[in-house]
Amino acid sequence: MLWLILALVVCVALASAVLGMVAVPARREGRPVLTQRGEHLVTTVSQTTDKVSTKAKGATDGVVKTVKRERSQA
Repeated sequence: MLWLILALVVCVALASAVLGMVAVPARREGRPVLTQRGEHLVTTVSQTTDKVSTKAKGATDGVVKTVKRERSQA
């Protein structure tokens, strides 16, 4: 188990190093990190996440109110 955790830590460290070597200098020079397609994908995912979280919050609020009402009556 220790070796698995150690391997995961090494993978995260290598990924961070690659990101630091590629993305950070590009951002400093003003170059975009993502392509137009990538930017569109991130925007779409962000908007979808907002919609889903709003719907989920609305659905769970009703359940929470019902549970509180049931507990107060018991």
